[in-house]
Amino acid sequence: MEKSSKSHAVNYGIYLSLILVLFTVLAYAFKIELLVNFWLTLLLLPVIIIAFGVVSSAKAKSLSGGFINFKNAFTAYLIPVAIGLILNTIVAIVIFNFVDPDSADYLKELVISKSQAFMESVGAPQSEIDKSIATMQEQDTFAIGTQLRSLAQSFIFFIVIGLIVGLIMKKKDPNAA
Repeated sequence: MEKSSKSHAVNYGIYLSLILVLFTVLAYAFKIELLVNFWLTLLLLPVIIIAFGVVSSAKAKSLSGGFINFKNAFTAYLIPVAIGLILNTIVAIVIFNFVDPDSADYLKELVISKSQAFMESVGAPQSEIDKSIATMQEQDTFAIGTQLRSLAQSFIFFIVIGLIVGLIMKKKDPNAA
């Protein structure tokens, strides 16, 4: 991957980090419930993350004259996604483990309450609801290890998307030997 493509990918990663960290900090400061909002955290934020990766890959392709191999397309996608996810996870770890651990407890209770209401609304048996709630209460959702495990799971998801993006973006130069 060319140096200019990598630097653009890093720049996109920094921009993505700013958006994710700004969301996390502003939500924490003004309306912490947004951090456990299904539509934001499981739908809108992944779309933004994927969009930055796709734009980065497209930029790398345009910088190389409209031709790019799979590896470079995938790398251009993955760099901003990785930077964004890692920096946002670091901020979350700092906030919920060192700055304000009580807010982590509040969010955990909120997630449990929302989960219980959802399971009841879809008619889950009370025994299953009780078992799920007990499991959730035992977990330390914002512990450093849990956050790192969540980061790894996110990486797996976004890597799969990146592989697809790389396949779509790759284009061989017909004039190359």
